[in-house]
Amino acid sequence: MPSLSDKVLFDLDDQGVATVTLNNAEKHNAFDDEIIKQLLAIFTHIAKRSDIKVMVLASRGKSFSAGADLGWMKRMASYSYDDNLTDANALAAMLKALNFMPQPSIAKIQGAAFGGAVGLASCCDIVIASNKASFCLSEVKLGLIPATISPYVVSAIGLKASRRYFQTAERFFADKAMHLGLVDEVVELDALDDAVKTMTTSLLANGPLAMRQAKQLAFDVAYKDISDTLVADTSERIAAIRVSGEGQEGLSAFFEKRRPSWQQCPNDKRNP
Repeated sequence: MPSLSDKVLFDLDDQGVATVTLNNAEKHNAFDDEIIKQLLAIFTHIAKRSDIKVMVLASRGKSFSAGADLGWMKRMASYSYDDNLTDANALAAMLKALNFMPQPSIAKIQGAAFGGAVGLASCCDIVIASNKASFCLSEVKLGLIPATISPYVVSAIGLKASRRYFQTAERFFADKAMHLGLVDEVVELDALDDAVKTMTTSLLANGPLAMRQAKQLAFDVAYKDISDTLVADTSERIAAIRVSGEGQEGLSAFFEKRRPSWQQCPNDKRNP
């Protein structure tokens, strides 16, 4: 496990749900180069662990994240181009690690998500937000652009909406974010914990290897022509997973009307 400061917390429950929590509430969970480094380390660590089945990205306090820390931005303003490039590459690497994490990822957004925080949400597979959540791609207000987060945001909300919100820096709320495709569910603030728990429970009922392969499948077939090569590839994938150990167990459990092995908790002594 990588070493973490008190600004990034990690928890793993006995069902294989990892929770990564931004714990910098006094600064609205804004992140700097050190927090980015820690997030990259922990996302990379999670990706390598077969016992972690789901990852939840959360934060403490009123805001989800204000994006970049102002003190860090002030320091970066005096850096050279090369120093800024190194810094940007670190942020880009962290976002890529989150986006391509093989496990299903859930962003739990209770409040404001500005700038880079919109990128964090865009990199997660599922985004559950409270009705108090708000979003803003605020970079142009500072004479900057949402560059490193842009591939993920454009993928989440589409080109047309990105052209608008990248330039206007308008603040929009959870219902609009759901309409744009950034958010998947909007619930009352006091129902947010339960909504995330319901989603994790749903995910844990599925084959962990199947979920990883299904996520990769989405990346691999997106925006591709339906060519003979693609058709053959998808046929090979389903054939391979049908004869895999997990596929055989899942099919057997279904026909035998029992729970598959992956639904057994470590402390559950009952037969499947």
